[in-house]
Amino acid sequence: MINKILLEKIIAQYGDVASWAVWEDEGEKPKSNMGYHNIFNIEKNPMLLEMLNNNVVMVGLNFSRPLVPTEPFKNFHDLSPNANDFKIRYAFRDTQFYGAYMTDLIKNLEMKDSSDVQSYLRQHPEVVNTSIRQFHEEMHLIEAEDPIVLAFGRFTYSLLKKNLRQDAYSKLIKLTHYSHFIRKEKYKKNVMSQIHQAF
Repeated sequence: MINKILLEKIIAQYGDVASWAVWEDEGEKPKSNMGYHNIFNIEKNPMLLEMLNNNVVMVGLNFSRPLVPTEPFKNFHDLSPNANDFKIRYAFRDTQFYGAYMTDLIKNLEMKDSSDVQSYLRQHPEVVNTSIRQFHEEMHLIEAEDPIVLAFGRFTYSLLKKNLRQDAYSKLIKLTHYSHFIRKEKYKKNVMSQIHQAF
């Protein structure tokens, strides 16, 4: 359960790099309203705290493009027409996973191609070690208790599976990455099947 004090702590520590799986409703186009942030304004959205769930954590690998922190929780809420964050909104709306905490495992590493990220991490294993330690610290600060961790992509999953402590989560589930070139309907079917198979 998130309260206002905890939310403010999270904003102060991770507001520039993390977010939550809540979005404005879709408009006329599938990608519409992805970057609108009124939903994170408690005065405009008094139901916000009830929507957020710190015991489900969605984890990406890294930033694919520069993230300008003009306001908190911009990550995974990309207005770019090239972004595919909208598939997450479509897949998880009206499910028990909507409202999950969202973060990247490797913070502040801007690379678009995941193969480049993998190559970089092989050359800099200390980055993985630091990132895992910081991830544990992040889970502690957001007060996640035995969270369900949903990992976007094979490589993110493998890093978490290999390096996370067993007591850091209740389930660790590998999901198809939302950047895959499939329709949003197919994406939702895939990830819901992957989650179902894990339980």
